[in-house]
Parts: sequence; structure tokens; C-alpha cells
Amino acid sequence: MHPLIRTIIMSFFILSWLSPGVHAEDQYALKRGTMIERDIKGRGIKDKKVLEVMAKVPRHLFVDPALRGKAYEDYPLPIGEGQTISQPYIVAFMTEALRLKPTDRVLEIGTGSGYQAAVLAEIVKEVYSIEIRKPLAEDARTRFRNLGYKYIHVKHDDGYYGWEKHAPFDAIIVTAAANHIPTPLIKQLREGGRLIIPLGSTLYYQTLTLVTKKKGDLDVAQLLPVAFVPMVGEAGKKK
Repeated sequence: MHPLIRTIIMSFFILSWLSPGVHAEDQYALKRGTMIERDIKGRGIKDKKVLEVMAKVPRHLFVDPALRGKAYEDYPLPIGEGQTISQPYIVAFMTEALRLKPTDRVLEIGTGSGYQAAVLAEIVKEVYSIEIRKPLAEDARTRFRNLGYKYIHVKHDDGYYGWEKHAPFDAIIVTAAANHIPTPLIKQLREGGRLIIPLGSTLYYQTLTLVTKKKGDLDVAQLLPVAFVPMVGEAGKKK
């Protein structure tokens, strides 16, 4: 073997041993690219900003380390507390449906591991996220801080009541199933604002529903059949 070729090969193996994280990140980037082409763009998502953000946000950092190899597959994954991180296509679909602008302020109900909020934060001015399970809220807050997301505000509370202090919101996204639209959320949505929520049976399947507030009335559009974990707290008491 030529000495120069031998030197190049040895250098590659030494770099791989010294900095495995760099190569792991390259692999995750490749997997994100495949996810975009196959599961996001390939299934009809067209918004350029949504595609750009979905290709940027490291979903593998929002799941358990043991599941990182599956982070870019198009299905939900468990995140603890009986909750899941939504499949990438649904995250992209809900984000695109809200027709977000850079100046928007968004309320999210159900922080989970924080992936959806991170996607939103790459597009809009501010994200206010509420999580009813304290361990998830605390973990997400730490994760946002470590990843440099300064404009995601997390509160441990019952999302049914929204976050009145910071209302009105340009958009509201609910990432848990409910059998009705919480009245406080409608009140906290600005005129012309959009709300998206999995609406229907909390035990089986729901319909992803987009609500637009127009002159005090609601324009309701049913978009897609989905299956989300149920919204708990006050939402679970109301039938």
C-alpha cells in the first residue's frame, strides 16, 4: 500500500476515535434528510420554512438516549410519564396548518419533551408552553436552556386554562386529545388567530381540527384522523 494512502486511512481512524460525536451528528443529519424526503416532503408538506426547520431541529435530543437510533422514524416514541413525542409528519403537518409568521406568539398545550415547541421557536417570535406533568416540564425547561432556546417559556400547570397573563396569542397548538375545545383557549386566541387540536374520543381516535377565530365566531375545519394521548386535568373531567 502506498505510504500516503496508509497515512490518510490511519488519520481517518484516529479522528473517528478522538471525535466520535462529530460522526454521530453527521449520521443524525443524514437521517433527518431521509426523514424530510420520505416522511415530510414525501407526504405532502410544502411550506419551505417548515421543511427547513424540521431538517434542522435535532429530534434525537428530545428522546431517551436508548431510543435515539429510532428518532427519525415516522412514529411516536415514549418519553416517560405515559406520554409520547409525536411522529415527525404530524409535527410538520400541525405546524404548517397554523400558517405561522415570524412575529407570531404561540401557546402550546402539552410540552412533552419539547420537540414541537423547538420546531415552533425556529419560526415564531415567542412560544409559551404548558405541561401538566412536573417532571416533563422541568426536563423540557432544562433541555431548552442547554440547546439555547431563549424564547420558549415553560409553565407547569393545567393547560386547559391557557396562560391568560400572556394572551392574546396568534396561534394555539394542543398536543393532547380532547372531546371539546377548552373555552379559555378560545378566549385567549386573538381575532384572526388559529387553534389546532386533536378533537374527538380521548380513548380511541380523533380528528385534527383547525379553528380560526373570525369576528367572535369560529371557522372550523377538520383536517386529518389522528391518535393522541388524552388531555388530563380539567379537560378529563368534562364530557
